[in-house]
Amino acid sequence: MNPVFRKVQASVAQQALLLNKALTPCRAAPSIRHPVWCTHSVNERQYKGMPTHGIGRWKYLLPKQAPRKKKDKQQMKQIVSATDTAYGTLNVNVSGYDMTVVEHYSQYIHNFCNRLGIKVADSYALPTKSTEVMLMQEQGTKTYVDAVLKTHHRVIQLSTLNAALCPVFMDVLLKNQPEGVQLSVTEHTEADFQARFKARPELEGLIAQMNQ
Repeated sequence: MNPVFRKVQASVAQQALLLNKALTPCRAAPSIRHPVWCTHSVNERQYKGMPTHGIGRWKYLLPKQAPRKKKDKQQMKQIVSATDTAYGTLNVNVSGYDMTVVEHYSQYIHNFCNRLGIKVADSYALPTKSTEVMLMQEQGTKTYVDAVLKTHHRVIQLSTLNAALCPVFMDVLLKNQPEGVQLSVTEHTEADFQARFKARPELEGLIAQMNQ
């Protein structure tokens, strides 16, 4: 073998041995963790304690509104008295078992009054009344509930209805009255106003005890 080739081979082997000794400490304890994972946890946020300076708040941009006032107790309107040429305050009562038909017919009366120029002072619904139909057994004296009928009421309150226009007004209403709907026109009284509210005898009894 050529002596020059031997010297080159020996020097290369020596350099490889030195390089292997230098890399041995690095191979002994390799780092298997990510550098970011070593300092912070996955669920930990760096911005958790940083101020947001009101980012995302919008309520302060809205104008300040005054606090809502409690609704006062509804007071009875003044009853208009009748004159020689016009009626006073009248109640057009519409009632029936089908709420949809009663509601549509009361809307028709209200729109018809607006077309004729009749002043509608108020329009409201009265509490629904329930009627139980009882039947007796063929053999025995016991009764049982066969059906429950619910009666719905609507009231259109008119003010100063012209006496000359009243016959035409009533004729149109009667001709367009649907089946199963009852129609009546009466003068408005204080009892009609009180009928709008549901009776609470327990509360009235407590108020009476407090006043004594």
